[in-house]
Amino acid sequence: MKEFSALEINGLRKNILQQDEWKCLFSGVTARLTEPSIIALLGLSGQGKSTLLRIIGMLDAADEGTIQYEGRLASEWSPQAWRKKVCYVAQHAVMLEGSVEHNLQTVSLLHRTPFNESLAAELLRDVGLDYLDWNKKASDLSGGEKQRLALVRSLLMKPQILLLDEITASLDLQSKQSVEQLLKLWHSKEGTSMIWVTHDLEQARYTSQRIWFMANHTLLEDRSTKDFFERPDSEIGRQFLQVSKGDEGVSDE
Repeated sequence: MKEFSALEINGLRKNILQQDEWKCLFSGVTARLTEPSIIALLGLSGQGKSTLLRIIGMLDAADEGTIQYEGRLASEWSPQAWRKKVCYVAQHAVMLEGSVEHNLQTVSLLHRTPFNESLAAELLRDVGLDYLDWNKKASDLSGGEKQRLALVRSLLMKPQILLLDEITASLDLQSKQSVEQLLKLWHSKEGTSMIWVTHDLEQARYTSQRIWFMANHTLLEDRSTKDFFERPDSEIGRQFLQVSKGDEGVSDE
């Protein structure tokens, strides 16, 4: 297991332009990742969860505040070096031109490292894509296939932190469970930390050790998963769990 380095988030603020007026999406977001963890990032829509992930992944910029990793400010890293360590996986997967195999090899080409074909095949099997023809055009894959291929592509980089933005939202139940099991095993084996935006409370309860709960335009709670689900610190946290449980009760699953 790789040596762990702390991620420190200090006083992040993000403003957005709405109807010709600048408004605060979130402010005062402060947190520390001090040990290998899977963190479920929860909250109502409009709180900036995905934007926070993109800022941590150096794909967007905060208006205030800092992020540090390995004791160095994000501004002291090159984007390429940062993203090799802290890797963002989007909800809607972007495929590169070319074949499935070319997409799998992208990480090796970018970082000039040997392509681990056996690991790629193993990961594809774990997410239920062992049937894929590696010569097939990646653009011809279904949405769920693209999503799982994008995850495998990111895992081949062996990042230290994975930023996961609702990556199972478009998957069927079996594929979703395969991804959850793979990521829990990967975390245990590789020591990779994950910050995972999800609207699926059962997924958050099953996969994570901690909950970051965003509300009132800030990171309102940072609790162990057990404590958050049993007794949220805030009234809005209690209401969120009640409403979300009610929504899940009438879902298709």
